[in-house]
Amino acid sequence: MIKPIAGSVLTAVSLALAAPAALANSYPDKPITIVVAYPAGQGTDVATRYLADLVAKDLGQPVVIDNRPGAGGNIGTSYAARAENDGYTLTMGTNATHVLNQFLYSNTGYEADKDFEPVLLVGAFPMVVAVTTDSPLTSVEELLAAVKADPRAADVAMPSTTARLVVELLKEESGVPLFGVPYKGSANALSDLLGGQIQVTVDTPTATRPHIAGKKLRPIGVTSTEPSKLVPGATPVASQGVPGFDVTAWNALFAPKGTPQAVIDKLNKAFNDVLSRPETQARLLEMGFEVKGGTPADLDEFTSSERVKWEPVIEKAGLKIN
Repeated sequence: MIKPIAGSVLTAVSLALAAPAALANSYPDKPITIVVAYPAGQGTDVATRYLADLVAKDLGQPVVIDNRPGAGGNIGTSYAARAENDGYTLTMGTNATHVLNQFLYSNTGYEADKDFEPVLLVGAFPMVVAVTTDSPLTSVEELLAAVKADPRAADVAMPSTTARLVVELLKEESGVPLFGVPYKGSANALSDLLGGQIQVTVDTPTATRPHIAGKKLRPIGVTSTEPSKLVPGATPVASQGVPGFDVTAWNALFAPKGTPQAVIDKLNKAFNDVLSRPETQARLLEMGFEVKGGTPADLDEFTSSERVKWEPVIEKAGLKIN
């Protein structure tokens, strides 16, 4: 009786070892859905749709977008967290949905660090510190010096949560009491900046680039540690007396927890292949994103470091949405 049992065990082990390879070979055999937790037409949505079309051609199956906006991205992300973990429902996460919201909201409806498998970091962009071209300020160093001498010398518009975090981190790391003014969006903040009602703004490259190109605004800093192709000529804040300063907004692909590793690996390869193409990088740059890519482990390490970085900043600033 020993031989049949041994043979059965060997057969079972062989099948178990063959299963991931078989799954990878057959996946996908039906359309894939990517949940975008923001409205159609928003930056994350536009970039995801573009990439979805390219990846669909490589994988041989449609990749459709399911917009589920609301509650700062919590509604769509919570939905994705509860989806089947078979690789056919993914979500395009952001620095808000997968890092910041867990510290800003009392209940997001999901646990970003426990409910998802990382696939890859897709793209990122810094924020821009900008003034009007007739401003006497030509650098963040000058801004900090002016505010240090007079705390209300140059108030800063904050048209988004990320912009507010830039201001809070800059206050924390420079020791300068910047005064930030919240705005509901870029349009109002830029209108007041151009109209002279406020002296400085912190906003996205997409929002500021048309005004920079039109010679109405001047970038005095970017919040990445290195110069950004999105804002040519702008000097990193980290090179202006605030060493190591880094605030980047980003998009990353995630799958529900428990999605098979073979599926994760196939998705990672498909997206990395698309992101490696020069034409993809050029198009995403036009959309306001710098391409990243990498491994699932890279993304896991990155999001973990982001949580460690932002939790104390948010707590110290007393930032809470609900």
